[in-house]
Amino acid sequence: MTPLILLPGMMCDARLFGPQINALSGRLPVMTFPLSRHDSVQAMADDILQNAPPEFALAGLSMGGIVAMDVLRRAPERVSRLALIDTNPLAEKSEVKARRIPQMAAVRDGRLRSVMRDEMKPSYLADGPNQGAILDLCMAMATDLGPDVFLRQSQALMDRPDQTMTLKAYTGKALVLCGQEDRLCPVERHQMMHELLSYSALEIVEGAGHLPTLEQPRKTTAALTRWLEDT
Repeated sequence: MTPLILLPGMMCDARLFGPQINALSGRLPVMTFPLSRHDSVQAMADDILQNAPPEFALAGLSMGGIVAMDVLRRAPERVSRLALIDTNPLAEKSEVKARRIPQMAAVRDGRLRSVMRDEMKPSYLADGPNQGAILDLCMAMATDLGPDVFLRQSQALMDRPDQTMTLKAYTGKALVLCGQEDRLCPVERHQMMHELLSYSALEIVEGAGHLPTLEQPRKTTAALTRWLEDT
């Protein structure tokens, strides 16, 4: 069966997809790639293509989706199907770039935890009973990855290319999924990606924000299963 590659978001690792890995790994090969070694989306995509199987299904969340789109741009013939989760196909706006500069300065000064706690995580999640535990996991992933990864990933996001034409050219099976309450990558952005992709399904997950894989794991896994089984 075609392997599935999962690409995590900024300052996250394979734990972001823990429920999906547990549910799917008995049915098909599941791989994750860290996005921690390079400071450009293009270099991250090259790294994946050099180490991935010849053909694979590809799913990415947030920054992982941004890198997935660059993998698709470089080697569409290797991507059998594509899932984009809470992500953004557009180049970074100048005002967002400007906000990254003080964040990066703070992280260089040893304040990674405070940046993650005060400036980024409050926008991640919908209200729910598991919010505290998910935020704790996000902080653990971020601190395990460390400040150097934060700086490399921030630079990569600042310099990323627009991928609208990449999506418009793709003719494989695609899933566009987002949390209904995602404030970082809103529903409207996902409707745009759905319209760009010729053969895509759009799934809006109620009760989730930017991290539906953890906030609503059963709904997210069910959507990914439908995407993988769609013929």
